[in-house]
Amino acid sequence: MVRIQHVISVLVTISSAFTLSSHRATVRQPVQLKTYTYEASASIMSEARGLMPGGVSSPVRAFKSVGGDPVVFDKVKGAYAYDVDSNKYIDFVLSWGPAILGHADDTVLAAIYATMQKGTSFGAPSALENLLAKEVIAAVPSVEMVRFTNSGTEACMGMLRLCRAFTNRESIIKFEGCYHGHADSFLVQAGSGVATLGLPDSPGVPASSTKATLCAQYNDLASVEALLKTTDVAAVILEPVVGNAGFIKPTKEFLQGLRDLCDQYGALLVFDEVMTGFRVAYGGAQAYFGVIPDVTTLGKVIGGGLPVGAFGGRRDIMEMVAPQGPMYQAGTLSGNPLAMTAGLETLKKLREPGVYEALEHKSKILIEGLLERGKAAGHDICGGYAGGMFGINFGIGPVNNFVDAQKADLNKFARWHKEMLCRGVYLAPSQYEAGFMSTAHTEEDIEKTLRIAEEVFAII
Repeated sequence: MVRIQHVISVLVTISSAFTLSSHRATVRQPVQLKTYTYEASASIMSEARGLMPGGVSSPVRAFKSVGGDPVVFDKVKGAYAYDVDSNKYIDFVLSWGPAILGHADDTVLAAIYATMQKGTSFGAPSALENLLAKEVIAAVPSVEMVRFTNSGTEACMGMLRLCRAFTNRESIIKFEGCYHGHADSFLVQAGSGVATLGLPDSPGVPASSTKATLCAQYNDLASVEALLKTTDVAAVILEPVVGNAGFIKPTKEFLQGLRDLCDQYGALLVFDEVMTGFRVAYGGAQAYFGVIPDVTTLGKVIGGGLPVGAFGGRRDIMEMVAPQGPMYQAGTLSGNPLAMTAGLETLKKLREPGVYEALEHKSKILIEGLLERGKAAGHDICGGYAGGMFGINFGIGPVNNFVDAQKADLNKFARWHKEMLCRGVYLAPSQYEAGFMSTAHTEEDIEKTLRIAEEVFAII
């Protein structure tokens, strides 16, 4: 009897705790707002516009699609960013993806500092390159050899040249809204800042640079096969989860269908995992969906917050790269010891059990909470998530391709962004960019974000 009473007591305690937790999750208290001012940011940006085009070093930072001036950051730590006016934000941009552990992780910083005592750049081989290469090869299913670069754009440039060299074909297929850096061949119906600024293509790109670039529609195998039937294609290149046209998740059938079509027509399948690599899963989107490409590009997370990129793939393909093969690619700062160290320390933490399950759980809570509150306020809104990556779209949905993404209410997104920002939530300043979750974000951060979002949905 005593044992039964004890069990009942424990069950009552658990039930009470669950009820309390549920109550806290559903009671929506107004957020106590501080007044955000931006005088220092405005002054710095005013000067910056006379020094740099648009006052920024990368176009999407300029807030063109949402209006107003960008906020100028002073420091970042964990899940938070602080601007020069001492405003604090819950940050869901995370330096556009690399800060998966949160900003300025103490362990990563300590490792960088220790390496820095030996020098910042060698311009010669270092053992750190071997160590990070082994981690990447062990983690990413398609990668048997890897070449490090300094950015995702560089990685995609090297990848493109490699695919053409290996197949002895020139044409490539990319997808509307997918962004693979700013190399000439890729600036055709691109996403990211090109879509944000409404630029169909970039002036200065010769017609000869893009005549071999064919465009298909995402999640539409028929549009791909129609091109493969009429052209000898070197590679089919895509973001396996689109993050530069908003957030667009593929169907498993689409990815597997691409794998089958490439095998059938002799083209290489390339996953541009600069954004998704080590973010949606430890082995990237190819591990998440179970579809293996021939070549993969990487960046962002593998540098732990420092500039980095990489491309890798099957050994027979990668052996084409100089100096082992004839396909030339080089970089002065490639494989520099600081980026290699930051990457190694970041991946070490990401290998811990439960990391990606926790990231996806937090993304799920955030997105489902936003959709619930947005719809309750009468808005057309849809969204999705994969691992530590997510997005919403102010449209009816579903969003399966760039055409669907362009149906979003961009004016409403601009109002949403402005009101969230002045309440302390930093989101990407474009409807055509994904958001990111970190291990540093807490349940309290997400609950606060949802309370703020509910207030904003009521006024936009």
